[in-house]
Amino acid sequence: MRRRRPRRKTGCFWFPDINTKRSRSEGETGTKERGAVLRLCVFLTAEDQESQTPSKRSLDGMQSCEISSDSTDDPLSSDLRTHRQPRIVVIGAGLAGLAATRVLLRHGFTDVTVLEASDHIGGRVHSIQHGEATLELGATWIHGAIGNPVYHLAEDNGLLEHTTDGERSVGRISLYTKNGVAHYQTNVGKRIPKDLVEEFSDLYNEVYELTQEFFQNGKPVCAESQNSVGIFTRDGVRKKIMLDPDDSESIKKLKLSMLQQYLKVESCESSSPSMDEVSLSEFGEWTEIPGAHYVIPEGFMKIVELLAQDIPSRTISLSKPVRCIHWNYSAQHQEVIAKSSDTNQDNNHNTNNHSCQPQDPLLLVRPICVECEDEEWIVADHVIVTASLGVLKQNHEAMFSPSLPEDKVLAIEKLGISTTDKIFLEFEEPFWSPECNSIQFVWEDEAQLEQLAYPEELWYKKICSFDVLYPPERYGYMLSGWICGQEALYMERCDDETVAETCTELLRRFTGNPDIPKPRRVLRSSWGSNPFIRGSYSFTRVGSSGGDCERLAMPLPYANSTKAQPLQVLFAGEATHRKYYSTTHGALLSGQREATRLVEMYQDLHRAQTTKPNM
Repeated sequence: MRRRRPRRKTGCFWFPDINTKRSRSEGETGTKERGAVLRLCVFLTAEDQESQTPSKRSLDGMQSCEISSDSTDDPLSSDLRTHRQPRIVVIGAGLAGLAATRVLLRHGFTDVTVLEASDHIGGRVHSIQHGEATLELGATWIHGAIGNPVYHLAEDNGLLEHTTDGERSVGRISLYTKNGVAHYQTNVGKRIPKDLVEEFSDLYNEVYELTQEFFQNGKPVCAESQNSVGIFTRDGVRKKIMLDPDDSESIKKLKLSMLQQYLKVESCESSSPSMDEVSLSEFGEWTEIPGAHYVIPEGFMKIVELLAQDIPSRTISLSKPVRCIHWNYSAQHQEVIAKSSDTNQDNNHNTNNHSCQPQDPLLLVRPICVECEDEEWIVADHVIVTASLGVLKQNHEAMFSPSLPEDKVLAIEKLGISTTDKIFLEFEEPFWSPECNSIQFVWEDEAQLEQLAYPEELWYKKICSFDVLYPPERYGYMLSGWICGQEALYMERCDDETVAETCTELLRRFTGNPDIPKPRRVLRSSWGSNPFIRGSYSFTRVGSSGGDCERLAMPLPYANSTKAQPLQVLFAGEATHRKYYSTTHGALLSGQREATRLVEMYQDLHRAQTTKPNM
């Protein structure tokens, strides 16, 4: 068995993001120019939006949204239909963004716009049709069933009817089938005996299971571990190996080499450059949902389509990257706005030259302007940001004006995200035996290494394995390789021919079969270099905690900013879920959570208004 216990993330769970690279001319971020930008934002009324060219979005013409029957008689829905609709912008059309939009529409909010930077919805879900099969470059597994909203969505809509027993696994999720045997091969072309693999696996599990106890049982972390899952596991397993009196020196070396391979697998599952970077004290907080792990034969994209099916198509703008979110400016710039009617309109940066109505009181209370890369400006009451942690790390300084609070920036910096990529290789005929379900790469010369990091020309040494896709009647003869960290980024820079040749030589070397042909097709992911994604999914890095996930999720402005309009900027996405980070259900639930914040706020406002005593 490759996996020792139910694990979490080998399917690489990827969700929505935006491109926020700025393209301003020098000096445009100055005070005078910023004021002009803010004035411009606040002047774009609903009528202005409707007067734009057909390529621009109408923000108010969404009355055709289908609202579920359980919400149309809701007092909040009735109040929203008879009063000014709050304008809500959702940034990102992945699972979090679509889930949030769905909740808002079902509760009577009709002035909702989704801005997606890429040319398709789904975010880090990316299903590719390959003949009769579907290959997943992104999310692959539904992790757990009981209470998992993604599972129930799939089950209720018949998406699991053709899931085979091999694609429904309780104990192991990093293979496409639970049938067969994993072949552990060394770099000298020898297969490690199955009984030795099982013996080492038991030893490894004994130590690795202890990593959960530090958080779950409040166990103190020893200084020697440096609060690192990788260091703790490596040191613990090495001690057990070296103290075993029954093993020869050659067997001990082989087990030490297998330890390094196991840690590479763990890094791919955690989407960390190395398990040395994963926090030991926080590792056990990640919560597993009970039940099996499922593959959706028709593709995970079917989940995305289900979430989007009740969202009017004109609600979503594709290829619409956001440059900057100007928030909390209505109170700060009232004086500037009031004077703007006397200001020379030459300062207006909007080439569409819309008419402006600065005296309109409705405009003065909208506290947000979303500045898009195509120079469109969208005023809003609320923005739900579902950008990935990778995008936030790279772009938060340019992405928010004013800047994010220091504690939120610190949370972004402390939490971890890396890249886990897949490499699909399709062959004319299988060169592996029928019982083989994976080929695991064990480098015997790495037994004593402390750091599993490689120079660019040796990127292939970070590939931990190739899984056999099963059943062959669906996939043909296909292998799926795994690589993570900086080495995944090196791989992304190579062309397909180089990747095909390198992987073929690797397979020949480890199997001892020099006659393995080159694959007839290569398909691979590139999540690290994707400017709208910048990584696969998050992990709790050494020095971070679940509290950082909650700080990342906290809406702006903070509650103690009593004079500011509340819930202006909300944050969703897998990295904002303290217990389910890195998963599709974590992303979906986070989107629902932020939409529910807005629903509940307007419900409270409605109750306060309807119970106000008559004077």
